[in-house]
Amino acid sequence: MMEKRIQNARAPRPAGNVFCTASRADFAASYPEGAHTLTHELAGHPLLELEALAQLAEALPATSIEYNRGDLPVGIDEKPGQTGLSIGETIRRAETSNSWAVLKNVEQNPAYGALLFDLLDELRPVIERRTGRLLKPQAFIFVSSPNAVTPYHFDPEHNILMQLRGQKVMTIFPAGASRFAPDEVHEGYHLGGKRELSWKDEFRRHGVPFDLVQGQAIYVPVMAPHFVKNGPCVSVSLSITWRSDWSFAEADARAFNGLLRRWGFNPRPPRRWPARNMAKALGWRLLRRLVRNH
Repeated sequence: MMEKRIQNARAPRPAGNVFCTASRADFAASYPEGAHTLTHELAGHPLLELEALAQLAEALPATSIEYNRGDLPVGIDEKPGQTGLSIGETIRRAETSNSWAVLKNVEQNPAYGALLFDLLDELRPVIERRTGRLLKPQAFIFVSSPNAVTPYHFDPEHNILMQLRGQKVMTIFPAGASRFAPDEVHEGYHLGGKRELSWKDEFRRHGVPFDLVQGQAIYVPVMAPHFVKNGPCVSVSLSITWRSDWSFAEADARAFNGLLRRWGFNPRPPRRWPARNMAKALGWRLLRRLVRNH
């Protein structure tokens, strides 16, 4: 019944595009390596209001929910504590719950899945022309209390974060620069390790801050380190992500390098787009297939 209420909340798709013509042109000019802002017309969508999100969170499996305290430092070495509230109340009381919550893979709910695919279809021609097939589309929703921090980390997906309510600053660092995300950490992640990064205050001056308000979005390149600081009001953001032929090749090359490093080699890191990194990627895929078959 709860899922039915959420599905019924879906508003008709806007007559025009959610991303305006200028934003789609900027995306075409910058994708896949350039972090850049876009504008969107998604604010106020009934699926993305706090009560709808609280109901969605209560309906999702526990493995699709993460929430914890919001008063975190930029760099953390262990999993932070929770709020002491249920996920539904954490979201409903976001103004005072001192929390940071993420609802993962919300596309598993049909209404949110339809919204994700509508949004990606606007960008699909550019994506597939540049980086190959659009693969593994996913959506994540973030609900943050005033001044909450998302610590320094990287993500393996292409990502557009759409600000729906409130204001936040995302600070992004160069993708592929080992100074900010060591190659060993990249490799470890693709072999099953964590994505959190060690933070140094000296990094801050090298990051580019993007101030996002309602109606704005930002494209974040694959593996670009970043952290987020929420503004003085409750923030709601939708993150639409996807993988590509290029991103999977980069990831598999990283995993292959991790194996080489375990064998005592010091491998050269994968090159960024438009390099394809297929030799190492194919090496890793062959090894993985051999292991599965034995």
